[in-house]
Amino acid sequence: MSEAMRMWVEISFNIVYLIVVWWLVALMALRMDAVTPDDRPTARRMMWAFALLALGDTGHVGFRVLAYALGGLEATPVVLGVPVSLVGLGALATAITVTFFYVLVLDAWRVRFHRRYGWFEYLLLAAAVVRLVVMALPQNAWESVVPPQPWSTIRNLPLMLLGLGAAALILRDARAAHDRTFFWIGVMILVSYACYAPVIFFVQQNPLIGMLMIPKTMAYVAIALIAYNGLWRAARPSQTGRPALAA
Repeated sequence: MSEAMRMWVEISFNIVYLIVVWWLVALMALRMDAVTPDDRPTARRMMWAFALLALGDTGHVGFRVLAYALGGLEATPVVLGVPVSLVGLGALATAITVTFFYVLVLDAWRVRFHRRYGWFEYLLLAAAVVRLVVMALPQNAWESVVPPQPWSTIRNLPLMLLGLGAAALILRDARAAHDRTFFWIGVMILVSYACYAPVIFFVQQNPLIGMLMIPKTMAYVAIALIAYNGLWRAARPSQTGRPALAA
């Protein structure tokens, strides 16, 4: 694939993705009354998780589209006298919001399956805090188009622990409760990380590996669609068969 074709594939995908994800967030917000009372606490957390994800990705993929329009991913327009790396700023934005995305997914698991946080869950929350602290360090070089090693790995390991830990909890309890909605949410989280891990470790050696971010992003869209279908469109009692926790 030529560089020009790769650029247009990325731009087209990014625009369609932003339209779809914001449309789903809007539907979730507008149709919250259609969710059964038992499912509403879970639905609220999933809605806010995807609102944060959409907000961060608007900065991430939106700024990449703007950078292409300004001449390339290295574009650094001057804002108030300061040169700004659009790609780096967008990457930082999505790095922050995806961290809170998984914190909310973890809490959605808690209310869905009537669980309480124990040592493992607090470990996952601590991983989120560690990630946010690490991301504040200058060694991350957020102005770079390609994230530097080893800091790309260092800042993403806590996110992998948080996301994969949440997926493990979801899959364990969804299988026990025969909860198809959350079972497939857990599966799609694993799919997203299967696509994301090679990017973290190898994109510096082979930039084309970055194209795996497309199926990774599609996995997030699948999670939103599964959640919407199971919590909003189904309009049936909670699949866990247990009374819901208060919001």
